[in-house]
Amino acid sequence: MLLLLVTLLASIVLFLYRRRSHRVINWVVFGMTPDLILNAYRVHDFFTDLIKLRHGTFLLKGPWFANMDMLLTSDPANVHHILSKNFPNYPKGPEFRKIFNILGDGIFNSDDELWEIHRKTTMSLLKHPDFNLHLEANIRNKIEKGLLPLLEFVSHDQQETDLQEIFQRFTFDAICLLLLDYDPETLSLHLPYNACEKAFTDAEEALLWRHLLPEKVWKLQHRFTIGKEKKLIEASKAFDEFIYKCLSRKENELTDVERVEKEVGLLKFLITSFQGQTGTSGNSRTVENKIREEIEKQVGDSKWKYLNAKELEGLVYPGGLCEALRLYPPVALEHKAPSDADVLPSGHVVNKHSRIILSFYSMGRMEWIWGKDCLEFKPERWFSARGGVKHEPSYKFTAFHAGPRTCLGKEMGLIQMKMVATAIIYHYHVELVKDQEVCPADSIILQMKYGLKVRLFPLREIKT
Repeated sequence: MLLLLVTLLASIVLFLYRRRSHRVINWVVFGMTPDLILNAYRVHDFFTDLIKLRHGTFLLKGPWFANMDMLLTSDPANVHHILSKNFPNYPKGPEFRKIFNILGDGIFNSDDELWEIHRKTTMSLLKHPDFNLHLEANIRNKIEKGLLPLLEFVSHDQQETDLQEIFQRFTFDAICLLLLDYDPETLSLHLPYNACEKAFTDAEEALLWRHLLPEKVWKLQHRFTIGKEKKLIEASKAFDEFIYKCLSRKENELTDVERVEKEVGLLKFLITSFQGQTGTSGNSRTVENKIREEIEKQVGDSKWKYLNAKELEGLVYPGGLCEALRLYPPVALEHKAPSDADVLPSGHVVNKHSRIILSFYSMGRMEWIWGKDCLEFKPERWFSARGGVKHEPSYKFTAFHAGPRTCLGKEMGLIQMKMVATAIIYHYHVELVKDQEVCPADSIILQMKYGLKVRLFPLREIKT
């Protein structure tokens, strides 16, 4: 009997393998799960393929016994409806909090009054008159003392380096400085190991698989500490160990009233504020040269290291960051479930607690949204007729989410990206290592599965 079952399953897998590029089969018992399993290694592109079959919205049927049906959509009208027009009917909800329980009751997981408290507190900090100066100083310090010295070191003899890892370390250090008022200095010449920094990748992969597996399966894995759940448990411990140490250190410092009054920091502000509260192609070298020309017009000084926030306002070509975010949004997808039955603009009926997946990754790959050249990397699509960067509605360009939950750190993130990108491009020509496979990882946060191997060529050597 067991041999017969194995043979049957093997036949199904082989059959699907031969036909998966043509159409998806909805099996009586298993639904479309066999196709999903076969394409798990490329889940974001698989979702994109399915969505294209139905012009923006596709019902992915799971096993009949597992309540795993998913409505995949990249239709801007549906996104606008869910994230803006009918926002109250699409809270994060209990299912979302189950999957993302590692985030606790923070702003990303909370609804209603608690979410309002988080948002108002964060907005008041971002509007603090000294916040932008504090942010820019932190980024400048990390570029000058961390990023540029490391790039100078790895550019010797054009040794191969993983640029994605460098960016991840930069981001981790910068966030810790801003949020925890502590610099772990992972972006240094010897690239020290930090368990918390590495834990993010493991957690992001496990969270994606919680979307693809029945709840009983991943909960069983969690209970017995196996599979991706084992890595998630280990990641949670690493987060707690690192963050609580920073919090304890900061709470001790807060007893010094005079020091607190002189200090402007996100962690100090949050601690005091929450007390007592409840509740793919194109000509990349041409693009690189044009960006560098703009920078040179701004500074005209060979000793320059970085542009500040004010100087960045005059640049147009770094609008190419928007093009990169269009094709590779940091958050590849989001899980939504209505509180009450609803009808989406696409005509699809969703019942209470239906599982809806908003595929932001797929949106940038839809010809009917961005045109036949949607797969091309074209910064020019962001140039406005009057000069400057063209505006696109947030339900079409979803890199920073949309509606009431639009990312509060959007401007902060753009400033950081522009400062880092212009600093690298002005000093180096970045060349991809040949024959490497560049593809998205199976993760809730979009990143490259095998890193991004490059060689750096100092421009001072090229020019001479």
